[in-house]
Amino acid sequence: MSNNWISGYWKQKQNFTLITGYRRSLPKTILSAILSIVSLGFLQLVFYWKPIWRLRGTSRRCLLSEATQVLLQNKFFEGFVEDVKTRPLLQPLTSLLPKRAPSHDARLVGSLVHYSISEQSVDIPVATGDAERYQRWRTSSSGDSELEDDRKALIGPPKEQIGEDEHSYRFFEHKKVVYHWHVERATFVPLRGLEEGTLLTQFHEDFKGYSKEDQSLRQEVYGPNEIYIKVKSYFGLFVQEILNPFYIFQVFSLTLWFLEDYYYYAICIIVILQVSMVISLYETKKQSITLRDMVAHSSQVTVLRQSGLTESIDSRQLVPGDVVVIPRKGCMMSCDAALISGNCIVNESMLTGESVPITKTPVPNPPPEEGAPMPCFDPEQHKRHTLFGGTHIIQTRSYGPDLVKAVVIRTGFNTMKGDLVRSILYPKPVGFVFYRDSMKFIGLLFLLAMFGIIYSVVILIHLEACDIDIIYKALDILTIAVPPSLPAAMTVGTIYAQARLKKQGIFCISPLRINVCGKLKLICFDKTGTLTEDGLDLWGVVSLQDQHFLPAIQRPSELSPGHLVTAMATCHSLTIIDGKLSGDPLDLIMFESTNWVLEEPNLENNELDTIAPTVVRPPTGETMYPSGDSRLSPQEIGIVRQFPFASALQRMSVVVRALDADHMDVYAKGSPEMIASLCNKNTIPLDFHDVLGGYTQEGFRVLALAWRSLDPKVSWHHVHKVARRDIESNLTFLGLLVMRNTLKSATSRVIKELQSANIRTVMVTGDNMLTAISVARECRMVQASCKVITVNATAPSSDAPARIRWIPDDRDDSDIFNVRVIKSANSTYQSMPNGDVPQGPDYCFALNGDSFRVLCNHFPELLPKVVQRGTVFARMSPDQKAQLVEELQKLSYCVGMCGDGANDCGALKTAHAGISLSEMEASVASPFTSRVPDISCVPVVIKEGRAALVTSFGVFKFMALYSIIQFVSVVILYWINSNLGDLQFLYVDLVITTTVAILMGHNGAYPRLVKRRPPGSLFSLPIMLSILLQVTLVALFQITAYVSLHYQPWFDYTPHTPEPCSSGSSADDNVFCPENTVVFIMSSFQYIVLAAAFSKGPPYRLPIWRNYLFILDLIFLTIATSLLLLIPARGAFLSDVLQIDITVNRHIQYPLFIVCLVALYSILALTLETFIVDSDILKSCLRRLRCKRRPKNKFKLVEKELLADPTWPPLERCGSPNEGNQTELVDEIT
Repeated sequence: MSNNWISGYWKQKQNFTLITGYRRSLPKTILSAILSIVSLGFLQLVFYWKPIWRLRGTSRRCLLSEATQVLLQNKFFEGFVEDVKTRPLLQPLTSLLPKRAPSHDARLVGSLVHYSISEQSVDIPVATGDAERYQRWRTSSSGDSELEDDRKALIGPPKEQIGEDEHSYRFFEHKKVVYHWHVERATFVPLRGLEEGTLLTQFHEDFKGYSKEDQSLRQEVYGPNEIYIKVKSYFGLFVQEILNPFYIFQVFSLTLWFLEDYYYYAICIIVILQVSMVISLYETKKQSITLRDMVAHSSQVTVLRQSGLTESIDSRQLVPGDVVVIPRKGCMMSCDAALISGNCIVNESMLTGESVPITKTPVPNPPPEEGAPMPCFDPEQHKRHTLFGGTHIIQTRSYGPDLVKAVVIRTGFNTMKGDLVRSILYPKPVGFVFYRDSMKFIGLLFLLAMFGIIYSVVILIHLEACDIDIIYKALDILTIAVPPSLPAAMTVGTIYAQARLKKQGIFCISPLRINVCGKLKLICFDKTGTLTEDGLDLWGVVSLQDQHFLPAIQRPSELSPGHLVTAMATCHSLTIIDGKLSGDPLDLIMFESTNWVLEEPNLENNELDTIAPTVVRPPTGETMYPSGDSRLSPQEIGIVRQFPFASALQRMSVVVRALDADHMDVYAKGSPEMIASLCNKNTIPLDFHDVLGGYTQEGFRVLALAWRSLDPKVSWHHVHKVARRDIESNLTFLGLLVMRNTLKSATSRVIKELQSANIRTVMVTGDNMLTAISVARECRMVQASCKVITVNATAPSSDAPARIRWIPDDRDDSDIFNVRVIKSANSTYQSMPNGDVPQGPDYCFALNGDSFRVLCNHFPELLPKVVQRGTVFARMSPDQKAQLVEELQKLSYCVGMCGDGANDCGALKTAHAGISLSEMEASVASPFTSRVPDISCVPVVIKEGRAALVTSFGVFKFMALYSIIQFVSVVILYWINSNLGDLQFLYVDLVITTTVAILMGHNGAYPRLVKRRPPGSLFSLPIMLSILLQVTLVALFQITAYVSLHYQPWFDYTPHTPEPCSSGSSADDNVFCPENTVVFIMSSFQYIVLAAAFSKGPPYRLPIWRNYLFILDLIFLTIATSLLLLIPARGAFLSDVLQIDITVNRHIQYPLFIVCLVALYSILALTLETFIVDSDILKSCLRRLRCKRRPKNKFKLVEKELLADPTWPPLERCGSPNEGNQTELVDEIT
């Protein structure tokens, strides 16, 4: 596309981004400089807070090819400004970037031409709706001539332009990802390594190592291979912190207070700010250093040069395309690399949370097939052949003298580890209504301050106050109406909750997520390791006879020697590490049940080493087969080649050769459905579906085993080049492995507790569908009376459209599962008879990953209904788990995810609250990590979240009322040109407000979850009604106390007339007056009463009397304030220090009247909060007044539609893809 395009869209990982080019404008720059001087630098401060305003205030839109800065906007409406840099190159850029497969480039160019969008992602075409939206915007921003130029340039830019630009490297960096200018496509594209569009054959044929010169040239493009997190100095952190709007407002307030001689209060605030800033800077720097040290890695690596020699270099010098040699004793990977020779035993716990070693095998090199496209490398599809950065290679194996080599595919932040670190550095924004409402309410307080300023100016001018005094008092209104300590006070609840969670073994790295947990409405659970135990027990082995299953044998060692035993002994990825057998727990249990021995002999000890690194044999010298044919009686079997387990393929297989045998054998293991599809149909038992359904419905995990014999002509070298699909075909079905996975002790109890609180639970697992349904029934996630409907969706084919079948589970719960007798059950392969779909609300859906993908692609209009009633999602890949969480969020669910860290990282990061049960490094991407490896942590987090959210509401309401109380007091006193004294402000702000705000959140969480969630919005009617009524009471009782003073017989009825400004008087001269004392004492009691009223207890927090420190503080403050009112004193302490006019308490009748007034106010305020605002009657009345007809949350609307539609679910649905559906993700919690 032409470089004349101004802006465009790209889509990457379901995230739409708008990019716009800008270039410096001299007139705008000069105007900004003038305004900055006039505003005394305030404009530059605003530009610092709002970089987009700076960009638009100093630059103009331009063509992307001319841009020196770009504006990026994402789907969360966040804007980012990045500088476009240019670097000269000694060689054309195209010669330094990897060569792509022709089909890959053609697909990209085709997508650009079709959608006519410049800023297209490298790999994913832009959606039609966004293309049209962009086209309309672009057409309105450009002339016809530019459009014509673009069409011409689409054919190809001028050669001289290509030659000029190819030797320059234009790029910008956004969130640690580099985007460079592509001349032919005329767009900024992400800088890629070899992870996309690289043919598998290229790894074996093209990459032979770079020379030093070639490596240096590519380093100019890719930069150093390091994940470097810059740690700012304390001075830099101080500047960043002090320029925060909160601190700027604090500095403004302190300056004003010093000018008004409020030294005591200002000094105390400075001390508090200094202490908090020192702690904040120390913690920030400490966390940055911890993260930097955790991810930083540099080591010496051996690379293969173009000359064939090896050289040791620093790992930071690696670039994509380098060939690294993996040492035999292992190492820590510093990049992502594709293994091309040898095997590696890898610990990937840093990325996946699984400490089980994984065997990595070389990237396949399939021979070309006529008419078929050449296969390309894909990191996800070929992850069993990829060594990821940050993982620990325990040991390597090679055949003979060959080196273990790997080709670098990604470096730095482009690696999988880099992606994990970026997700930590740049987390997804939390769309929490409470935080947005807080800012809106502060805006309302600011408007209130504006009215107060106008009022104070008018009154003080009328009273002929000094000009400087008018300015000070007017500005003082702003610091009173908008309390500077409000943002800090709102974090109190989360700090206490975080400390309580830590005591219970739950660690939180994102305190803001604690409040979000209070609104959780749905929890997704992984199955294995989360709901069930990690370990599996081998319950039995089911063999065949005459195409029927035999009764299960519970001791595999009693099986007769044969192919079934050999499959169990060889079809695994076990290895010996430090003399101990290690590997997948399932493989370990299977192998150990045979009592065979696994050996990894040295090169000089065993003749099998030239063809197999691993040998298995029976424990003693007996033969494997019954005697009779010596040719088939080997004692050792070597594993020649492994095809590792792939979740997408749902199987693994091995090629083995027995000692002295003249042929090789293939053994495969995987899901029964997949293995059956690879077997000869004549070998599949006739009762396959019935027996399999019986076992899976009882909660067993079932695997199938199969075998085939290879042609004796297949050589060792040929078997390492043949395609996997050719090996895993025409198999012979051998039998079933039946394993039991028991529930964890806390699972059923926690599921019941969540459901009783009306919190929906969903299972998201990679396991078998029927096993998942059985576990869901066992833990009561699916109730016994609930009908499970399996959604079986198939993608369109050449002769049939996309199709959905709704298959009910006709399981009879009275069936008794027996080892020898298995009752028949309808299988998912059978068609559903008409009339079997239940009508009414008591049903749920179960579907697998394939059906979920078909629904997303071809039936998007049905997806919300299926997701709303979906309870079991089986065979889900990691990406699909994250996608499901997003679909639930689109329905307005506040979603939590709980997993053990294995394959759950994406969903844990996508959910509003992710809880990891793994303490591995991968859990750092999850906001919460539990040391207790069961789901008992989930209700704990929700309870603490609810308590923290209620505390945040209470503290916010208190701080808002605190500012309004003080605002009312000052407005009343300004009427007589008076004000609160310095130490009176100090008493209110520090002694009362600070201690109350700190201790209010000390209440623990209520021990029981209730159905009703706490409110999430400050602008809900009950909360707004509470604030408005409390404000009314505050103003009414302060005015009543003020007016009552004028009716006392001892009070001088002569109106207070302050001296004019010409005599040098000010409001501070009128502090010692009865009006000041009455207003001050009345307002002090109001602070205390509201603190008690807003400190809510059950059903979200413990009762207020359980907060002992808070109760003691209230008692102390009540006594202290009462003493100021009731005890007559003529000492200097009250009169000089606290500036109390002792004439008020000389006559005991009036102080007693104030006490009665305070008591009446207390009763009204507490009654209002306890029995009116929180009552169900008020909420019911408000609901009727609002005439609420439609639910606010989308999931309620969908559920209402389901209940109202008697034909749902349909018996059968056929259709074509609906590509026009472009529903945006609305991530908002209300």
